[in-house]
This record gives sequence, C-alpha cells and structure tokens, in this order.
Amino acid sequence: MGMRIITTPPGTGGHSTVSAIVEPFKQAEADGFQSAWIGNHLNYDAMTVCALAGQATSTIELGTAVVPTYPRHPMVMAQQALTTNVACGGRFTLGIGLSHKFIVEGWQGLRWATPVRHMREYLEVLNPLLDGELVNHKGQEYQVQLNNAPFTQLNVPGGGRPQVVVAALGPGMLKVTGELADGTSMFHCGPNYIEQTAVPTITKAAESVGRVAPRIIAGIPISVTDKEEAARTSAGKVWEVYGKIYSYRKVIEAEGVADISEVAIVGDEATVRAKLKRLESIGVTDYTGAILPVPEDPGAPQRTYELLKEVNASGI
Repeated sequence: MGMRIITTPPGTGGHSTVSAIVEPFKQAEADGFQSAWIGNHLNYDAMTVCALAGQATSTIELGTAVVPTYPRHPMVMAQQALTTNVACGGRFTLGIGLSHKFIVEGWQGLRWATPVRHMREYLEVLNPLLDGELVNHKGQEYQVQLNNAPFTQLNVPGGGRPQVVVAALGPGMLKVTGELADGTSMFHCGPNYIEQTAVPTITKAAESVGRVAPRIIAGIPISVTDKEEAARTSAGKVWEVYGKIYSYRKVIEAEGVADISEVAIVGDEATVRAKLKRLESIGVTDYTGAILPVPEDPGAPQRTYELLKEVNASGI
C-alpha cells in the first residue's frame, strides 16, 4: 500500500453544533479517505470529537494529533481511549504528545524537567492498561500500583486496544517511541530530517525490541497554487508561533532551512506530486496535509484538496 493521505475538506471550520463538528469526517469518508485526524487545542476535546465522529461514520480511521500527556494520568488516558475506540467501532488511533514546556509549566503549573523519561514511563504504564492488564510501576515519574484484579483493572469491552502514536521529534523521543509505541506523528519536519534522522532512529529502536515497522506520519502544510511566494508567506504567518518553540526550531534548523515557510509543500500539481513522492520514498507511511489558505489565490484550498483526493485514490 502506498502512503496514506490524511486531510480535512476546506471550508469546514466554524463548528458550533454536533452535526457541524462531525461533518468534515463524514465528508472525508465519502471522498474516499481512509483516515481523518483532529488536533487537541483550546477548543473541543479531540477524543470526544472522535467518539462523536465514530457514530457518524463507518469505515474511516479516526485519530488525535495529539492529546497532551502531562495533564492526564495514564489511567485516565487509557480509560478514555478505550471508550473512544468502542464509540468508533475499533477505528480509533490515540495520538499523544508532551505538549511544550511553556504550556506545561506556564499555563498548567506542572513540572517539566525530564520529558523523555516522562514519556517512557507514561507508555510503560499506558500500554498494559490498554491491554487490560495490571500495573505495578515504580518509577521516577509515576508510581502506579494497579495490581489487585479485578478491582484495579480496566475493563472496557467492545472496542479493543487502539494503536498509539507519539508526537516524537528529537532522537531521544523517537527512540522511546520506537520501543514502546506504534509510530510517530511529526509536524513541521522536513524530508531531510525525516530521511536522515527520524526514520532510521525510530525504525532501529523498534527493531531492537522486535516491534513491527512503525508508522511515520508526517504533517506538513500544503498548497497547490501558482502563487508559490504568497503561499509560503501564508505558511509563515499561520504557523509563525511554531518557529519560536524549541522542539520545532531544532528540527527546522536540522532541515537546513530558515523557517517553517520553507518546509511547506507548495507549487503546481506536478511540483506537489513530486514532493509527496519523495516523502513516500523515504519511508513516510501517512501524510497529513494541512491545507494552507492563500488570500491571493482563493481557489487554492479546493485545488489542493482535489489533488490529495486523487492521490489518495490512485497513488502519487
């Protein structure tokens, strides 16, 4: 199977009712996409949205990219993920991530000191809970004694264990993810970094513990347009804040570009196809296309969506 395409139809923002919230997922399924994901920001809870969308769809995979770990104990995360998978008929994938230091410490008042160790222990607790097993974890980040069956054992029948992918960018996080999760969901990582660092690091880690080849989900802004400069300007404005965040700044520097606008996939149909083809060739299994608005080219979002729909149906 070729690289799977994940995106959202243009013009589906401004949700205010349940029917409006689930409409993009219904449309993506109707248009033949195999997977649709939602972020977890300062609006609707992503897992709740997936549960709602699961009731309005029948075949499409539904995923979160990503649910932050620090405010959610692994037991809470596991229970909600298992319940969401029931609502989705077994079509849910749990995407989790650290978030960022300024959010965890500044907004939430929590401790951020050892993020890689935090994620390792988080997964060491989360995984057995998702499998319906008991937990006896005595770590530096978590002390979890859920070892008295059946009273401390999660039992959520109907959905089964969802896949778990981690927003892993740096080598340390990629190693943990390869050893303990089903793949990574990377945002704003360019092809050089993916090929030279991300894919070999996570793949080697997975192989070292006998896990199957991990999913490599790449999220890169995209626009099919003849106004390339305007599209890159739009990318720089829409995603400007990410260039100021340490983890994203490091992968942008590693890519060898100045800012996020240079990572964006923009150009005419042939140019965009070639860039998507490169992602597929270097091991990206899933591409998440965040369609850019281009004020100077109002038709670009729909043009982009149509190309992604065609690529999803027929290959690159």
